[in-house]
Amino acid sequence: MCIKARKIQANTSMKTMQDWLDAYGVSHKNSINKLIHWICVPLIFVSLIGLMSSVNFAFIGLDYCSYIHLGLLFLIGGLIFYLRLSKTMALGMALVSLAILLLVDLVNQNFENSHAWIYLVTFVVAWIGQFIGHMIEGAKPSFFDDLKFLLIGPGWLLSFIFQKVGIRY
Repeated sequence: MCIKARKIQANTSMKTMQDWLDAYGVSHKNSINKLIHWICVPLIFVSLIGLMSSVNFAFIGLDYCSYIHLGLLFLIGGLIFYLRLSKTMALGMALVSLAILLLVDLVNQNFENSHAWIYLVTFVVAWIGQFIGHMIEGAKPSFFDDLKFLLIGPGWLLSFIFQKVGIRY
């Protein structure tokens, strides 16, 4: 009896996808900050996966595929997070993740000796942009309250695309 009560209580306190998006949107109302986020969130996402792609698993014999790296594990973890909230959003993020993996592989192949620097500079500049956006907004970034908001940013952008094309998440 006591165990069932705890399970019910735990389930009612779990945020929905819309709860996360609404909470994220509180500090993203200013149009300039939104525009900055449309540019910087994808750049941060790609550059983070790009940086993580430098950590491959050749040491355990998995060097035959350029897509198997720490970035892939990070993406899988993020997709599990989204899957618990919304199957539709998880599918959308899976497609975004696939596009990012392809882009990272393309950059890694074409800039073999300098790709890490490209990702690092992009990552730093995009974060500077994010903080400028939040200064303009006059609100601190959401992830200061909960690190899970770092995963919500890309989904927040995807939710606008879904709304435009009439996809319910």
